[in-house]
Amino acid sequence: GSSCAIIRPPRDGGIRYRGLTQEQIRSVQVLPVDYEIEYICRGNRVIVGPKVRKCLPNGTWTDLSQRSRCCEFNHMHPADSQLNSKKKLYIGALFPMSGGWPGGQACLPAAQMALKLVNKRTDILPDYELELIHYDSMCDPGEATKLLYDLLYTEPIKIVLMPGCSSVSTLVAEAARMWNLIVLSYGSSSPALSNRQRFPTFFRTHPSATLHNPTRVQLFQKWKWTKIATIQQTTEVFTSTLDDLEERVKEAGIEISVRQSFLTDPAVAVKNLKRQDARIIVGLFYETEARKVFCEVYKEKLYGKKYVWFLIGWYADNWFKIKDPSINCTVEQMTEAVEGHVTTEIVMLNPETVRGASNLTSQEFLAQLMSKLGGKNPEETGGFQEAPLAYDAVWALALALNKTVGPLKAKGHRLEDFNYNNRDITAEIYRAMNTSSFEGVSGHVVFDAQGSRMAWTLIEQLQGGSYKKIGYYDSTKGNLSWYGNDKWIGSGPPADQTVVIEEFRYLSQKLFVSVSVFAGLGILLGIICLTFNIYNSNVRYIQNSQPYLNNMTAVGCMMALAAVFPLGIDGLHVHRRQFPVVCQFRLWLLGLGFSLAYGSMFTKIWWVHTVFTKKDEKKDKRKQHLEPWKLYATVGVLLGIDILSLMIWQIVDPLHITVEKFTREAPKGDLDVLIQPLLEHCSSEKMNTWLGVVYGYKGLLLLLGIFLAYETKSISTEKINDHRAVGMAIYNVAVLCMITAPVTMILSSQQDASFAFASLAIVFSVYITLVVLFVPKMRRLITRGEWQSDAQETMKTGSSTNNNDEEKSRQLERENKELQKIIQEKEERVSELRNQLSERQALRSRRRASTVTSQNHSPPPLAIPQSDPRSLAPPPGYPAPTCDPHPPDSKISRNNCHTSRLQLLYK
Repeated sequence: GSSCAIIRPPRDGGIRYRGLTQEQIRSVQVLPVDYEIEYICRGNRVIVGPKVRKCLPNGTWTDLSQRSRCCEFNHMHPADSQLNSKKKLYIGALFPMSGGWPGGQACLPAAQMALKLVNKRTDILPDYELELIHYDSMCDPGEATKLLYDLLYTEPIKIVLMPGCSSVSTLVAEAARMWNLIVLSYGSSSPALSNRQRFPTFFRTHPSATLHNPTRVQLFQKWKWTKIATIQQTTEVFTSTLDDLEERVKEAGIEISVRQSFLTDPAVAVKNLKRQDARIIVGLFYETEARKVFCEVYKEKLYGKKYVWFLIGWYADNWFKIKDPSINCTVEQMTEAVEGHVTTEIVMLNPETVRGASNLTSQEFLAQLMSKLGGKNPEETGGFQEAPLAYDAVWALALALNKTVGPLKAKGHRLEDFNYNNRDITAEIYRAMNTSSFEGVSGHVVFDAQGSRMAWTLIEQLQGGSYKKIGYYDSTKGNLSWYGNDKWIGSGPPADQTVVIEEFRYLSQKLFVSVSVFAGLGILLGIICLTFNIYNSNVRYIQNSQPYLNNMTAVGCMMALAAVFPLGIDGLHVHRRQFPVVCQFRLWLLGLGFSLAYGSMFTKIWWVHTVFTKKDEKKDKRKQHLEPWKLYATVGVLLGIDILSLMIWQIVDPLHITVEKFTREAPKGDLDVLIQPLLEHCSSEKMNTWLGVVYGYKGLLLLLGIFLAYETKSISTEKINDHRAVGMAIYNVAVLCMITAPVTMILSSQQDASFAFASLAIVFSVYITLVVLFVPKMRRLITRGEWQSDAQETMKTGSSTNNNDEEKSRQLERENKELQKIIQEKEERVSELRNQLSERQALRSRRRASTVTSQNHSPPPLAIPQSDPRSLAPPPGYPAPTCDPHPPDSKISRNNCHTSRLQLLYK
């Protein structure tokens, strides 16, 4: 009962026993239930009677009452001959009824529906009839190889091949070019098939898996994301999809910051995503792995308002609720973790109700397919989703073949002439397929350059545990139909990374204002000092202090104080474009101010030192030569060096604005932001070199100034009467500058401290300088009353009187010194002569004693006065001394002598 006895073939005909070898056919006596046999005839004979018989469960074959036999063609009835005057074109198809993707279960009926309609149409291939010769490939490349062989090596010649799954299509499409066959697949999604080098004649109505990528990129751009992460299961289809995504995001200027993959256990990959702060994550994996991934996602807290997951849309609608022994998360936890993710799915059924080439709407097509399936549950029928693609594949083929009839006729070919060596017909069919464009039940049918179907993608979001459509994307036209019902936990789509808010640090305004007030008062003081000095420039006391140099000091001080204002101006007050101008102001005001103020003080000390600490001999020559122009020249040289060095600096390497970045800070509150503090600086490319040169040169000047001030502290001079005050000022300036310069360089990134140090140093050194230089002069003029009005009487006789007095006092001093020298020489001479005298006296007394002894009573000698009157006489030209003769060691007498002599000289 469960099998049928084998039927032997009729005379001059044959039977095709599917799946049996010649030996098996000879030995087998019975065939199983549902086994089909097919009758074939030789030559131009045709079968009369049933073509195919099927073994029924009751042990009999179908249609046994009718005999099958081979007859000559012309024995047909006129009506039959009319019908069969159509030439047949054969399509060799493989429909997987079982295996990894049993898509044939729904796709075969759909294809047969399409064939029936196409063959009925008079406007499509009117002279031809399409016939489907199909086998079950079981979605297995090995099985498919054998079937492909059968298709190619048994009559009739097939004009097109139609394989199903990706693995089978890869095999068929790679081989087909050897037979010049076009291959049209209805169920292959592998991106690897989009390769014209390997598969030159391949087309597919099933879009490539990479079709999701343009949609994803479109969404990234719509939501302004520039940084994404990916996690994939290590499978060829996902890897090639990701490679394609990487190329597309690169073109769009989006960066894939993290790429993670896993074979079976996603735990490590998910941890890495968390560690590298991934926010927008594209996940490519099968449904069972998706559950594992989201269980880990729940544990790592990689979900919620900061994160968006992109998944593939062809999972079951409740995939995250299905009990799975390989994970240890509850349904509630899974539901929480997947909430809000976005899926992209290829649209395989036209969402709009339009009648396409087949004159059916997608809904009518579904209804017809359901009736053809005989009420089988669509969810349990393999390939139900892809059925519209198989339907449209037949239509695409029919329309393409229809297009080729005209061009082929022009070249003298016909479709029925096709054989496996005929390149021309293949090329014509290829051209027609390539330009396909029609409305099918799966949407608009067009092929890209790689022969892959271009289609719409549906975008859905999981909202509250169920999927909601949020838009469609048409990659052919690049337009996005957006429903605007996307939902987010925050105010909108999250950021693709922690938002960094740039915040400039500005100078404390209180500090700036208070220092500015001091600087302003300092400038006022400078003006008062300057006015005082100019007004009293004719007073002799002021004149003797080189007032012009003091005026320069005052002007320099005011310039230095003015530099405090640009020092405190920053991005708060001026636009960034104007900032370099502020930088220049800082540099020039401070540089020139220092040069003028310090230069003029240094000049004074330098000349006091040069003129008044030389050796005595040279002094006489130097005395007269402290002319004012020398002072001005010195200041000019110092100022010139500064202007020159600043100009070189600004021409070679001008100051520009640079921005210093600090470590990021997290603000208070649970905001997904970080604050990046920034600080503007005036800087050059080689800032440290320039500062080194300037500081080095100024530092040496300051040190030299201190040294000179110390050297000249005890000298008093008429010509520059305030050099001690200048020395004091130099000490102060030097100390302040040498402390401040390095400190401000160290503190440069703390704007308040560095400004406070620099500006207060300027303010203090200026105040000290002005006070030390000018206040004593004011005091003296006020207390002694040496104002101009008093001085005017003397001024009437002209300034020559002043100068004459000075000359006289100098001349007297000089004479005095010369006389002192002469006196010293004379004194030495006197003491020498006294020595001689005492020696002679001693000699005489000896002689006298000897004479006394010899001459007994001779007359006594004269009293001893001047025995040699010439020897004691004063030198000619000097009056004789009038002092009483005292003993030679008597100091009093000597002093008396001196004074009397000096008085004599002075008379």
